[in-house]
Amino acid sequence: MPSTTSTNAPLVADPVPPDDELGALVTRIGYDFTDPDLLRRALAHRSWCAETPGSVSNERLEFLGDAVLGWVIADIAFHRFEDLPEGLLTDLRKSVVNAITLAEIAEEIGLGPYLLLGKGEAAADGAEKPSILSDAFEAVLGAVYLDGGVPAAHAMVDRWVAPRMSKSIDRIDQLDHKTQLQELCARVGREAPAYVVTSTGPDHAKSFVARVTVDGEPMGEGTGRSKKAAEQAAAAVAAAALTSA
Repeated sequence: MPSTTSTNAPLVADPVPPDDELGALVTRIGYDFTDPDLLRRALAHRSWCAETPGSVSNERLEFLGDAVLGWVIADIAFHRFEDLPEGLLTDLRKSVVNAITLAEIAEEIGLGPYLLLGKGEAAADGAEKPSILSDAFEAVLGAVYLDGGVPAAHAMVDRWVAPRMSKSIDRIDQLDHKTQLQELCARVGREAPAYVVTSTGPDHAKSFVARVTVDGEPMGEGTGRSKKAAEQAAAAVAAAALTSA
């Protein structure tokens, strides 16, 4: 994947937070930016930009980071798990490239307190929402890629995401959460799960939200870039809820 250093969009003229407030975050990420404005932009949610004239949201960086993440994870999985067939490699990739897992990683890094959110989104605890956190992680990865190229992006994914693949390999047969949930429901004598999926955004960049019910009872919600991914995420939440009930 070729590297580039142009964002094709202006950055915020007077971005916040200032450099001295980003030091701890830079340390946590594990990459020292040559252009700190890229990191600031990666933290700018569209709700903040709507209230801040002249600012640019992190959505383009998130788009780029999503593509970079998919490529790097595929590269790591291919080289580190040489005995896995294609189907299990796909399952392994899905185990870490999903909104729930990426949001957890964003929380580990500590992105939430640094996010630039509009007043309404901040009041609604937007800094704790999995969808916002996972998008922010991908945006930061996109910023790292633009600033440091392939080596820097690869190192970030290796540091924060790859360890979760190593943990997932021990439960590779459980990564199909929809099947796991259906079997769990049958085992405890409940009806088969039912899914309702809605979408937002333009056709080229849709975001899907799936809600799953069991016996008419809401059991989980998940988001994803496809209907299947959103349903898998919702099923994972529901399976965890049923298991702990």
